[in-house]
Amino acid sequence: MMTGSSRFERPVVVQVSRHSSERVVFDVNDASNILLRHLHHQTEKRKIAMDACLRVLRGEAHPTAARRAFVAAALEAKILRSD
Repeated sequence: MMTGSSRFERPVVVQVSRHSSERVVFDVNDASNILLRHLHHQTEKRKIAMDACLRVLRGEAHPTAARRAFVAAALEAKILRSD
């Protein structure tokens, strides 16, 4: 069982719509929120990212895995600004 931080080593910057400002994603909670509220297409990458976030929150995985999956989903959804 892993315990500790759900914080990413480096933040991820996304822009969820053309009219919104950029958002800096610091941890798994922020990432989950964006996946749930702003990625409306049920893609495999989104599902993998959601699962990875949940595993971190349950203490079963390291935030690095969730960050990688979140970046992949954000890239696919064309909301990634910087990784």
